[in-house]
Amino acid sequence: MIKAVFFDLYHTLVRYEPPREELQAKALADLGVRVTPENMRWPLVAADEFIYGELARLPLGKRDEKDRRALWARYQRVLLKEAGIEAGDDLVLGLLGKMREAKMGLALFDDVKPVLTDLRKRGLTLGLISNIDRDISPTLKGLGIPELLDVIITSLEAGATKPGPRIFQVALEKAGVSSEEAIYIGDQYQVDVLGARGAGMTGILLDRGNFFSSITDVPRIRELAQVVSFL
Repeated sequence: MIKAVFFDLYHTLVRYEPPREELQAKALADLGVRVTPENMRWPLVAADEFIYGELARLPLGKRDEKDRRALWARYQRVLLKEAGIEAGDDLVLGLLGKMREAKMGLALFDDVKPVLTDLRKRGLTLGLISNIDRDISPTLKGLGIPELLDVIITSLEAGATKPGPRIFQVALEKAGVSSEEAIYIGDQYQVDVLGARGAGMTGILLDRGNFFSSITDVPRIRELAQVVSFL
């Protein structure tokens, strides 16, 4: 019997506003490369898969400035390659500068509050597990969701990162449930879903853009409301 549902944060509960694909397309246009925002959606997903894997290995807070710059340059190279754009040094450096200047906020996906409210009414414990090495309390408060979450665990608090099992175990202990009684939902196959499964939880891939139809070894949903079928 499922007693707790845990969520990833970025691209699961929250999105960037304005959308990153729009900012990337505009930055490229400013640098002389024409591409539609729609055509940047998959490259961003692929680049995110890369960066989250790297940050799980060594968080930004433990990297020096030179290493951080190099990491984000590699991120842009992955993104450009997936978009079919030649990733020359000048273009990569230009993109880094443009994206540093970009102003992005955070907003909840439209389905978040209704789904979390429904799950709470069902008597479930709700939690957040995220690879963030800073205090996110002000961010969550600004989004208006702390009152809907019973457990909030970040890599800063746990001293461990996804996909390793320890961060999931800390959350389970705080929620007072066993791994078999918990579900974890995230947008990253390796870091989120396989990580949760490695900790004994049911990991569910949230694929809002339908980019991972080829992945069939884990449960996959297109919207949060579908989680009720796993309770």
